Amino acid sequence: MQGAYREVYDSWKSDPEGFWREQARAIDWFSDPDRIFDKDMGTYGRWFPDAVANTCHNCLDRHVENGRGGQAALIYDSPVTGKKKTYSYSELLGEVTALAASIADLGVSKGDRVIIYMPMVPEAIMAMLACARLGAVHSVVFGGFAAAELATRIEDSQAKLVISASCGIEPGRIVSYKPLLDRAIEMVSTPPENTIIVQREEQVCDLVEGRDHDFLTLMEKNRGRDVACVPVAATDPLYILYTSGTTGQPKGVVRDTGGHMVALNWSMDAIYSVKPGEVYWAASDIGWVVGHSYIVYGPLLHGNTTIVFEGKPVGTPDAGTFWRIIEEYKVAALFTAPTAFRAIRKEDPKGEFIGKYDLSSLRTLFLAGERADPDTIQWAEAMLGVPVIDHWWQTETGWTIAGNPTGIEMLPVKHGSPAVAMPGYDIEVLDDAGHPVGPGTLGNIVVKLPLAPGNLPTLWNAEARFRDAYLTEFPGYYKTADAGYVDEDGYLFIMARTDDIINVAGHRLSTGGMEEAIASHPDVAECAVVGIADPMKGQLPAGFVVINSGVERDMADIEAEIVALVREKIGPVAAFKIVMTVNRLPKTRSGKILRATMQKIADGESWKMPATIDDPAILDEITATLRERGILKDGR
Repeated sequence: MQGAYREVYDSWKSDPEGFWREQARAIDWFSDPDRIFDKDMGTYGRWFPDAVANTCHNCLDRHVENGRGGQAALIYDSPVTGKKKTYSYSELLGEVTALAASIADLGVSKGDRVIIYMPMVPEAIMAMLACARLGAVHSVVFGGFAAAELATRIEDSQAKLVISASCGIEPGRIVSYKPLLDRAIEMVSTPPENTIIVQREEQVCDLVEGRDHDFLTLMEKNRGRDVACVPVAATDPLYILYTSGTTGQPKGVVRDTGGHMVALNWSMDAIYSVKPGEVYWAASDIGWVVGHSYIVYGPLLHGNTTIVFEGKPVGTPDAGTFWRIIEEYKVAALFTAPTAFRAIRKEDPKGEFIGKYDLSSLRTLFLAGERADPDTIQWAEAMLGVPVIDHWWQTETGWTIAGNPTGIEMLPVKHGSPAVAMPGYDIEVLDDAGHPVGPGTLGNIVVKLPLAPGNLPTLWNAEARFRDAYLTEFPGYYKTADAGYVDEDGYLFIMARTDDIINVAGHRLSTGGMEEAIASHPDVAECAVVGIADPMKGQLPAGFVVINSGVERDMADIEAEIVALVREKIGPVAAFKIVMTVNRLPKTRSGKILRATMQKIADGESWKMPATIDDPAILDEITATLRERGILKDGR
């Protein structure tokens, strides 16, 4: 592979420090980096160890100082409440400064932790930036998380302050946040000293005297106050983002200040091909890493306009809401999860809503968060007429490991592949013994150390756990816990989490490959394959499928066709015979299908309700289907 991408990638590989030194010039530093990387700091080394900066300054102040103050920084659009509001860079800076003054008055200073437990409202983004302005470490917890999960995060971070709201708004219902917050505070041994509550008119809550403070009252008191950005070391933490852990104790992914800014700012042009001033929309939630990186920090660092969307891809009010946003705000690049497009396709398989809107501003659609099946990508390509780019990264990395760098060179798209390694990442595929495997061979995907700027340097107060979870199994490498292969052109194919590789009569098979085959059936909206225990073969694959709206064919015929498709594309070795039609699949709020929980239910194992589940009732539906099919026996 030749061309601009190869030239850039090779320039990084031949001189990593020189490459990142050059990218660091785009950031405002209070003390410029002299040393770029110190291999002896931390677990595997640290980036920009002698530099000093502030993330809020780079997101807001410098743009205002450089003449971008009148440009829209943040657009809030809430179809669930009917509210819309746009903040210029100058206006957002004023709001963030007032909130920083309010937080400082409550005793929060550099290094203190602040929990942000909020819906998708502008005040949530202001809270993140206000913490960054003071050098405080924020930890965003997805709004509406159960009290026990919120308590765990308050306890682990030893948060001094919680910023929250009275409620969140979901289609057709109001989620009361304040009772959950109150219960969580009761559960922790060291409760936060104060809370700040955004009172939403849809549901106002009672405040605890002496502890709870009204957001609006504080803001009105402090507007106009000048609060300078606090200088912090590039290696100081900007935030902690908790991700679910296999032991039940969540893992606090730490994001540092300097490397994070350098990497995200570079990615906006190189990967997403947007220029300062253009509108960039990540249709995610700030509770997830996509929201941190590409609703808040990436676009604002780069001088883009970002969109905060409080709604769903369907049902608020219909499957055309994404297209309405793109037309109304002239979105240049959309980034969302494949599950969002599967939901839209299920409701509008012929794309009838798409034709009702002017989408001429949209240049590119980016997908990430879960494996993008080729069928969904092809549907989106056909309907939108723009490149649909899959890319792959993780909460731990904070930005793209493998992708198609559209701002450097648009590489040929291979459906099912997130394309190639980005500068900063040396990807290899190893067998279980740690030996490299050849092209096309399924194995463990790993990244050679050191990790790129912006990747996690450690877990919060859990250095040993960091080593055990990511670095010990394959010495010298970061274990992604994803399985896949690299083809002869250097394109990476992510086939499953390593936990989702199933063993059928001694054959290691990827559930992702089977899902790809099932998704190619014209009547299938989405699907999931899990391995269920079998006394003869060890495991058997079981497919759960959701059918497109409007399909009136006999389900038994569709299921038989699906079995034949998998046998044709994967082969008899898959022993694929079990297909179950369901109304919906259990997912996290970010759209990841809860395959491990489905497998535990099917095998009759004990399981715990996932903290991130969108609708717990779906698991009852899955259980009932397994019983109807005789897979789950009474008493199991």
